[in-house]
Amino acid sequence: MFAFSEIVPALRMLIVLTALTGVTYPLVITGIAQVAFPHAANGSLIVARDKTLGSELIGQPFDDPKYFWSRPSATSPQPYNGAASGASNQGARNPALADAVKDRIKSLRDADPGNNAPVPIDLVTASGSGLDPHISVAAAEYQIGRVAKARALPEQQVRALVGEYTEGRTFGVLGEPRVNVLALNLALDRAVSRR
Repeated sequence: MFAFSEIVPALRMLIVLTALTGVTYPLVITGIAQVAFPHAANGSLIVARDKTLGSELIGQPFDDPKYFWSRPSATSPQPYNGAASGASNQGARNPALADAVKDRIKSLRDADPGNNAPVPIDLVTASGSGLDPHISVAAAEYQIGRVAKARALPEQQVRALVGEYTEGRTFGVLGEPRVNVLALNLALDRAVSRR
C-alpha cells in the first residue's frame, strides 16, 4: 500500500514533467522553428494574391485535361486528406486494386486518346501516405502533349516548364527527380495569363 508521503512527490514530479515536456518544450521548439524555418513551420503554403492555394507538401486532385494530374490518393473521405494519411492496404493481387488501376488508365487514355505511351506507374497507384504532391518526371512527360493541346501552347514551352519545376534528388543522392504538380500547374496558369 502506498503511503501519502510517496504520493505527494509523485504528483509534484507529474506536474513538473507535464509542464516541461507538455508545455515548455513544445513552445521552445515551435519558437525555434518559426525563427529558423518559418515557411516550413507554417505548412510550406503556396500563396498567390493573398490567397492560400495549397501546400508544397500535400497533393491536390486535378482532372481537367489542361492540368497535370497528380498521383492518386487513397485517403478518405476525400483525396489528399491530411487527417487520414495512409495507403489503401490493397495488395498487388487484390482485384479491387487491379480494377482501380484499369479505371485510372482508362481515364488517362480517354483524356489523351492519341497517347499510346506506357502509363507511368505513379499515375495509377497511390503513394504510401496518400498525400504525395509529386509525380515522377516520366509521369509529367507522359502528360505534356495533353496539357499543351488543351492550353493551345507549344509542347516545347510546356516541356520547359516541366524542366524548370523538376526537383533533383534530396542532397543529390536520395530519391529520384520529381515534379511538384501544384507548383507546375500554377506556373502553367501564369504562363497562359501572360499571353
